[in-house]
Amino acid sequence: MSEIDLNPLQAYLEKAAPRGRTMLLPALHHAQSLYGWLPREVQHAISRALRVPAAEVHGVIEFYTMFYNQPTPRRVIRMCEDPACTLAGAEAVWQTLQQTAPEEAALERVPCLGMCELAPAGLDDRTPAGELTPDGVAAFLSGAHPEPRARVYGSPRWVLARAGQVDPASLDDYREHSGYRGLRKALEMPPERVIELAEESGILGRGGAMFPLGRKWRFTRAAPGSPAEKHIVVNADESEPGTFKDRVLLEEDPFSVIEAATLAGYAVGAQNGWIFVRGEYPRAYARLQNAVQQAREAGLLGQNALGKPGFDFDIELRLGAGAYICGEETALFEAIEGKRGFPRIKPPFPTTHGLFGQPTAINNVETLVAVLTALDMGVEKWKGVGTAESPGTKLFCLSGHVSRPGVYEVPFGMRIGELIEMAGGVPGGKGVQAVLMGGAAGVFVGPAGLDMPLTYEDSRAAGVPLGSGVVQVFDETVDLHGVLYQLARFFAHESCGKCFPCQLGTQRQMEILSKDGELGAADREALRDIGFAMTQTSLCGLGQTAASAVLSALEQKLYFLEKN
Repeated sequence: MSEIDLNPLQAYLEKAAPRGRTMLLPALHHAQSLYGWLPREVQHAISRALRVPAAEVHGVIEFYTMFYNQPTPRRVIRMCEDPACTLAGAEAVWQTLQQTAPEEAALERVPCLGMCELAPAGLDDRTPAGELTPDGVAAFLSGAHPEPRARVYGSPRWVLARAGQVDPASLDDYREHSGYRGLRKALEMPPERVIELAEESGILGRGGAMFPLGRKWRFTRAAPGSPAEKHIVVNADESEPGTFKDRVLLEEDPFSVIEAATLAGYAVGAQNGWIFVRGEYPRAYARLQNAVQQAREAGLLGQNALGKPGFDFDIELRLGAGAYICGEETALFEAIEGKRGFPRIKPPFPTTHGLFGQPTAINNVETLVAVLTALDMGVEKWKGVGTAESPGTKLFCLSGHVSRPGVYEVPFGMRIGELIEMAGGVPGGKGVQAVLMGGAAGVFVGPAGLDMPLTYEDSRAAGVPLGSGVVQVFDETVDLHGVLYQLARFFAHESCGKCFPCQLGTQRQMEILSKDGELGAADREALRDIGFAMTQTSLCGLGQTAASAVLSALEQKLYFLEKN
């Protein structure tokens, strides 16, 4: 192997060095963009500059699937193999790719690209493509395939009002569509009043945990520490199969995410903002980079943001590199801090001991844009739709066997079946066999469950999580055995391995479901035992929910192997 020229990297490392370990992820991304992979000499140079032990640098590289410590082609073509893409014909596209891709490109099958409404989906380096077919592979490889466009539906369109309507690269266009109006209103109030309004809005976390937003902000504001010691973290590591709503907001309305994070910083009394974007979202990351830069130049970030004396708030972006576990809040903190994305034991909780061990309010993208929307339009109007316990609107990700897959914004209270009908119903007049609610970590409901209202109170009563808003439909022709195996394979692939119940349980669950033909009673009982052990004893939410879909399919006898 020829000697590696480190000169192109040195200028970057000289600037990054004062920041230390927190610059590890950006440094690895930059180095890989220079060399195509991360040779040992490069790893050692980064280790010396950032004062991180070389073994730990190597450990971080090994943790992420999108970093390479062996020679790898610069061009990496990824093909999604999640359930939605598989149903839409991803296997035929993959076979065509294998036959026609240039030799200088690497091909990878990945668990999810977050483009389920555009299935089958692919990613050619930083260029996403949707609705691929074998005949369209040539255009995909040549760069001539049409750029994916967001599919947004529903009424009232409040949170999604600008998606597809504004130029995501233009701050001026964003302002012309009521951009920064909500934040300016908030800056006229004391921060405590902003938190009160957030509490009155009734908005719960939209990422799945359903923790009250206003309460989280109140706890963080009350925690000891100066503004320089407090953080706002936007969790944009949306990596669960079936989930893509945050990607749509990031790509189509990036300035709203910047404005919403700034609003949170004002309410909490924090100077530091961070947005962690999953590595498979290069287009979203690029648009956020542009939005942050324009906001800084316009005085909307930085010292005295928006001309508010004493309000200093800025945002840094971090790009992940292929690790679903980083969607867990404490694993995300570890990733930003330049460590392997292992979840932490709780308590203590992020509101007092979060990023860098300091008070942190972490919310996902939809949650923050929803509260910005509610404060801008007025909390009473926001609460005018939905139900008393579930006010306002919610984004739902419809994919699979529906005629119009996409992101749907609807008031809480619509029934599952009604939402599916809004999406055009099941193509070909086929019946619904099952609907996966809440994502890969959610549960299946059968035709009898389609009357359930989409509210927090009804979902709790039925034991059906709304989660991240996934509604993935499977018609009567689908082999659910295959779907369950795909979900099991996803969790086995994504388990970080920190705790044994998850590490071993996800592997064993996948092994059982990989069997051909019918599973016997002993196999089904083993799946229940494994699921119980993971749910009750795993360290974090990944292991605690890795068996949810399988257990629900068995319990409701949706899984055909349960019927013998």
